[in-house]
Amino acid sequence: MADNGQKTPRVILHLDMNCFFASVEQAHNPDLKGLAMAVAGNPKARRGILVTCSYEARAKGVYTTMTVGEAKRLCPELVLVPPDGEKYRQASQAVFGILRTYTDLVEPVSIDEAYIDITAIGGLTNAIGLAKDMQDRILRELDLPCSIGIAPNKFLAKTASDMKKPMGITILRKRELPELLWPLPVIDMHGIGKSSAQKLEDSKILTIGDLACAEDLLVKQVLGKRGLRLKERANGFDSRPVDPEAAEERKSVGSSTTLPVDETELPACLRVLEGLAERVEERLARRNLAGPLLSIQIRTASWRNQSRSRTLLNPIYRKDDIYKEAASLFKQHWDGEPIRLLGITVGNVIPREELYEQLSFDNYERHEKEVAMEKLVVRMNDQFGEGAVRKGQQ
Repeated sequence: MADNGQKTPRVILHLDMNCFFASVEQAHNPDLKGLAMAVAGNPKARRGILVTCSYEARAKGVYTTMTVGEAKRLCPELVLVPPDGEKYRQASQAVFGILRTYTDLVEPVSIDEAYIDITAIGGLTNAIGLAKDMQDRILRELDLPCSIGIAPNKFLAKTASDMKKPMGITILRKRELPELLWPLPVIDMHGIGKSSAQKLEDSKILTIGDLACAEDLLVKQVLGKRGLRLKERANGFDSRPVDPEAAEERKSVGSSTTLPVDETELPACLRVLEGLAERVEERLARRNLAGPLLSIQIRTASWRNQSRSRTLLNPIYRKDDIYKEAASLFKQHWDGEPIRLLGITVGNVIPREELYEQLSFDNYERHEKEVAMEKLVVRMNDQFGEGAVRKGQQ
């Protein structure tokens, strides 16, 4: 506590690894450094998509989710590397391990992003020095570049880390928002997609400053309660704490059912799992959550209980993804014993507004076919409420 009785101002860092998958590949194979290169789902198929690409590739107009064929036409010298999920997860754990040598207040957000609360270990006085030391160690020990934002809360720290890449360190203070943030179009604000931006623009809210100064009633009419949260953040307010246990202990959302008869047939069990996946999707939608931990529960006719889990690279919330993982786990672990109860749980859930999506390593072809439609559905549901728009079944 300060002498005037006020709490010490919070100082939050947001660390964002630069072109993470590509950087990991370059660290493992220095011959790739300085080249226009990309990690692609299927480098041999011209219809595969790019998971990420190096800054050298980006300078030539190549970008993530571009097809291999498009990228090669634009940049014939582009070097393509297949993804290696385990390699990236190990690198991610090493990065977070370095961060935890400074403080326990480290909250991983995705495989390549984390919040760090440094209030108690130097605060603003030593913020740049700490950030620089973290950045230098990660580069020196792991050969991986990162950018770091420094601010009084999560939203501003995330915004700051995006301001200077690669290898940037940026401080963003609330008093700087009118000059640095407010003149920008609303689409540039973290947490606002194209659909929400269009709705705001239709209501004459064109810039982040317009949102910051708009009437609460208007913002709520346009975007609901989420709009009020976004307005608070546009004004520099965000009270979310850095939670070091978030990755392991966030609440779960699930559903289970006792079967009318002891089931021994695989197709019938899969139909039950499909129905449970739909219920879990609906419950996640009501709370606007997603999670990377998928668990199934099995209770046999002899009352033997089993639980099997799988940690995914990306948080999920759609029925199809939930069912796919649950069915895979079930087929892998069910021994044929008659089943009395089945359940599905999505764990480590986070608000979808905090979701920083990484392409997973087993869904490139699906993603390539569905990316445009999925983005549209997500944006429509963000605007009108989850469940307002659903994909049709073929």
